[in-house]
Parts: sequence; C-alpha cells; structure tokens
Amino acid sequence: MSYFESWTKHSETVENETEYKAYISKYYELEKNAYDAILSKYPDNADLLSGKAIELAEKLGFSKDDMEIFVGFLEGIASSLKNELDYKSVTDDSEVSLDIDYEKLYYNMRDAKAEWLFTLKSWSNVLTDEKIQEITKQYREDNIVHVEKIGRNDPCPCGSGKKYKKCCGKKES
Repeated sequence: MSYFESWTKHSETVENETEYKAYISKYYELEKNAYDAILSKYPDNADLLSGKAIELAEKLGFSKDDMEIFVGFLEGIASSLKNELDYKSVTDDSEVSLDIDYEKLYYNMRDAKAEWLFTLKSWSNVLTDEKIQEITKQYREDNIVHVEKIGRNDPCPCGSGKKYKKCCGKKES
C-alpha cells in the first residue's frame, strides 16, 4: 500500500473513534510544526522545500513512521504551490520540490478554517500585516452569501405562475 493510500485510509475511515481522533490530532500537530518551520526560516528556507521525500519529511519534523502523514501534508499544500506535485505516488526516494505561493497558502488556510495555521506568529516573517489584512478581506468578500429578497408582487420562485404573496409568501404569514 502506498503512503497516499495509507493516508487516505487512515484520514477518511473511522473504525475506532479514539484512534481516529489521535491520528488526526497527530496530523494537525505535525502539520502545524512543519508550516511553522517553513515560515520561521523564510526567506532562507530552501533546504526545507526540496529534496528526497524521506529527508525532507525528517527536516520538517516527520519521522520515518509518519511518512503517510507527510504525504497528507503534501496533499494539503499542493493547491498552494506554483509547481505540480504528484503527492499520490511519493515514495521515500521521490524528489519533492515545494515552490510555495505564500499568499495563496495563507488564503487557502483561511478557506480551510485552519485557525491554528493562519494565526501562526511566523507568518510575520513572510507577509506584512497589511498583506495579511488584504488577503483576509479578499477571503471574506469571496465568501459573502448573497440572497435576493423576493418581492411580494414578484412571480413565485416555485414556478406556479402566481404572485409570491398569493402562493408561497402566503404560507409564511
């Protein structure tokens, strides 16, 4: 079984609630530490962004036994990279290169509601407070729910052909 298949099995299948929670908690802790290491060393973090998978995982705090969780980390960061990353076929000897788009990474962390990640103090090494506020504002604007109010005399959205006030609007009163 590949690391990715093992990661998918353990992260998406709940056979034992206690073991599942422990596994996910371990993932979150390792993920947080890895991001903190990458952000803390920015811009001199090239040694943490490329190399053989097993070596890169170790530098980021993942042990040999945590390689499937490391692949889960790679899956999570893949959408924030400037380059393609075939995380599904990663083996110990695979060459991994993480060309991170940091603004996109911050946005994606907000989008994932991963507060433990987008609130890391080490973000100050990478993005200015103004840039963080700008990305946060953009995220909020992108996620505003717009609902058009139906007027009393508008056609009913149910498709009856009646006015809203004489159809579904009557039910609400």
